[in-house]
Parts: sequence; C-alpha cells; structure tokens
Amino acid sequence: MNNEYYAAKALDYLNFLCSVKPNRRTGSAGNKAATDYFAKIIASFGYNLDQTTFPCLDFTASKAVLTIGNDTYPMHVSPFSLGCNIEATLEPVSSVEALEQCHGKDRILLLYGDLCKEQLMPKNFVFYNPDHHKRIYSLLESKAPQAIITATGKNPELVGGEYPFPMIEDGDFDIPSVYCTDALGEELAHYRGDTAHLFSDAKRIPETACNVIASKKGIQSEKILVCAHIDARGNTPGASDNAAGTAVLLLLAEMLKEYQGRFSLEIIAFNGEDYYSAGGQMDYLKRYRDRLSSIALAINIDDAGFVKGNSAYSFYACSEEEQKLVESIFSQHSSLLAGDQWYQGDHMIFAQQNRPTIAITSELMPELMAEFTHTPKDTPDIVDCNKLVAIALALKDLLLQY
Repeated sequence: MNNEYYAAKALDYLNFLCSVKPNRRTGSAGNKAATDYFAKIIASFGYNLDQTTFPCLDFTASKAVLTIGNDTYPMHVSPFSLGCNIEATLEPVSSVEALEQCHGKDRILLLYGDLCKEQLMPKNFVFYNPDHHKRIYSLLESKAPQAIITATGKNPELVGGEYPFPMIEDGDFDIPSVYCTDALGEELAHYRGDTAHLFSDAKRIPETACNVIASKKGIQSEKILVCAHIDARGNTPGASDNAAGTAVLLLLAEMLKEYQGRFSLEIIAFNGEDYYSAGGQMDYLKRYRDRLSSIALAINIDDAGFVKGNSAYSFYACSEEEQKLVESIFSQHSSLLAGDQWYQGDHMIFAQQNRPTIAITSELMPELMAEFTHTPKDTPDIVDCNKLVAIALALKDLLLQY
C-alpha cells in the first residue's frame, strides 16, 4: 500500500473525528462516537480490545450575564462550573495578598490582574499541582463567595489560543464561576462595592467514558506502548489536538496488523488529556500501575502534523543507547527531527515512572498552540496528512527494529 492510500485514510479519520456532535469532550455523545469509531476500526486489524469505562462529568452551559445597574456584560461559563442566579456586592481582587485580606463571604469576587495570569490546575490534579495554585483554591473556599468572575488574557504555552481562557476548570470546585477578558475585568473593577446580579445557566451531568486499549501479544511480556489522546476541548474540532495523533495510531495499527515482534504491542487512545481530572490516565494507572515496569518503551503523539515545519521528537528517561537507536531509525525519515522536551501530555505518566519515553509533536508547536490549539480554528485544513503518514512509517520501522 502506498503513501497516498494512507494519506487518504488519515484524512478520513480526521474528518470523522472532527465532525462528531457536539464535540469530543470526555463524556459527551461525540466522545462516545469517537471511541466507538476508533475501536471498530482498530479491531478490524485483529487487535484485542479493552474499553473498560470510568466515571466522569459532562456539562452543559448556555448563557451567563453580569448585570450592574443598567449595564449588562456577557460572560463565559467556566467548564464544569455549577450555575447560579444571585445578587451580591461585587468585590474586585487583583493579587493573592488582596485575596487574603478581602471580605469575600457571600459576595461576587472579581479576580483580575496578576492573580489571573495562568489557569489553575484542578484542585485534585495529581500530576502537577503547584503550591501557589493550591493556596488560591484554599483562599477562595475559605472566603466563601457566592460566585467568582475571573478576567484572563492570553497564555498560549499552557492553554493554547483561547482568549479569554477559563482560569477555573474543575468539577471538584463547587463555587460557581464565569470568566471574561482581562480588559473587561479592568473595567468591572471600577464597580467595587456596587450590587451586581450574576446569572449562569450551567449544569453538571454524571457520565462515563473509556480509553480504547488495543493490543497484540509478542514473544515477550514486555511491551511497547504507543498512545495519543482522542478527546478534545468542548470549543474546538480538535484536529491537531488530537485527532491527528489518533489518526497516526490507526495508520500504525494497520501497518502492523500482521505484527509478530519480540515485544508485545499496546496502542492506546487515551480519553481525558484535555479533561480536568485526566480521567483516562488515572483509570489506566489505577488498573495497570503494577505492570508499568513491563513497558520497554512508551511513545505519545500529540499536536502532530501541523502544515508548517517538520515533526519533532523528544526523549524522557531514555538511556544513551536507546536514544542512539531511535535516532538512527528516525534519521531515515527526513521530516522527523529532534526537538525540545515538553511536559503537558500523556507521555509524562510514563516518564514520571522512569519508563523510557518518546513524545512526538510538531516542530512549530509554539506557533500552533498560540494560534489554533483549543480554538474553533483547529480544523483539518491545518493538518498535513502526509506528515501523519511519515510519523506512522517511522514508528513502524522503530517497532520492528527495537
């Protein structure tokens, strides 16, 4: 089969994954359609499947409006927030120190300025949760406002191209929250002490979701694991993030459908990388933690195939010998180059367990993140399917020679 065949397959995969309704957010109907689609295709190549479900939250949100006197201001509902319909005094706060000293209780807190420079890690997130984030959550809960407004700018390194971005995205945090732009936050701060009415139509929905774990047994019980996350944020088609990585998994699965290698092979569509609780990763660790030592190599694909630049790979917890072997194989594929490490992806659950790990992404990921990631502009036309085929071919060569 030639490259044109696989490129056409990759485009079909992209188009389907980006068309599911309403989207691929974990727990949604579209997410279920995506995992069912992936499972059906990969099963046709002779893989054994594990689609064990785990609990999660979906959510709905429509309208959010802040009213002060005769002025109304549309707001965005923070993902997974509870709704509200309240009237209270508006209290602006622009720093952690001011948050410590504010009244807070039963008020509407407006967080703006330096306090809103970055998105808070979810309060129960186990992989990365800095102390200053925990401190802000603790202060917010102890102050007990009726609701919170966060006014945010741009932070493409952490949240992609969203503007404004939700500072709070956490189904375990029960104070209703909405968000707006940093510019509007500065304007609203002048209403300090005024009575404000905040309406937010939002609801949490208990749901289930699943990873799709496809496997083939090798001669040894040790395994090579290749993964990508199949979910996407609710406001985006998620072509580069990460229908592209999911498409690479399906291409690779077909290329290796007759695989009979030394290592066992595991191909995983993780569900929840863009979800506040990382549900798919947590479920995998819960069920397979005692078998992580059997992973000879883990490979993660995320934000791959950007139409600009090449593809890039980076190493984590790999020995010099392992790196040289990978480099010798990848060097035969001109569009795949060594790149910088990055830490916001599924590969870190393996690297943190000191398993040899490779991450593959786009060489120009900073540009991709700043303009397209986590936005409605992340559509199939920004992905070069030939680059996805090249990644799959390189991985096929690696798995057959590793």
